[in-house]
Amino acid sequence: MTPTIRVVLVDDDHLVLAGLRMILGGAPDIDIVGEASDGAAGVALVEREAPDVVLMDIRMPRMDGLQATRALRSSATRVIVLTTFDTDEMVLTALQNGASGFLLKDTAPAELVEAVRRVAAGDPMLSPSVTSQLIAAVTKPQDDDRRRAARAALARLTDREREVAVAVSEGSTNSEIARDLFMGVATVKTHIGSLFTKLGVTNRVQVARVVHDADAT
Repeated sequence: MTPTIRVVLVDDDHLVLAGLRMILGGAPDIDIVGEASDGAAGVALVEREAPDVVLMDIRMPRMDGLQATRALRSSATRVIVLTTFDTDEMVLTALQNGASGFLLKDTAPAELVEAVRRVAAGDPMLSPSVTSQLIAAVTKPQDDDRRRAARAALARLTDREREVAVAVSEGSTNSEIARDLFMGVATVKTHIGSLFTKLGVTNRVQVARVVHDADAT
């Protein structure tokens, strides 16, 4: 049987909470174990319930979602920041504070459920519009030295690793990469591990940055 994913919801809008409860409550592998209406209460609830995933609003009283996410950084719970805004600064701050995902509140229900599953499994999750914002934020106009450094880094990759790197930079999941490049998910994970080592990075966002610095897409 698939393990149940324990989820906490943190949002000061009761209508949003009701909507999330309805969407996630219909998934057989997701169990909502608690709700809170501000960041401070959310942190206390997460510390008490130790859920797998918390969906965290950003704009809340007492403690906002970015502060709450930072407070939970050392916990095993993975945070998905859920908001109506997707500014560059907000996305970067959320990720720097330890968020594993950043989704807009108008994300389709099926995509929201899938995001919870992916984040629970250890995969980061960014909506397509957020991915575009993030790439725009970290790929400022590049000087020749930076472009050359990025291209030199990519030159250390095999052709297959380069294909995977480009797919990662486009926001593809491991399963999507496996499907599009006709390989197993385990093989994709092996390639991504190799990318991290060869490029000297620690996450997929940094892989995307190298690819876009090199203008390799």
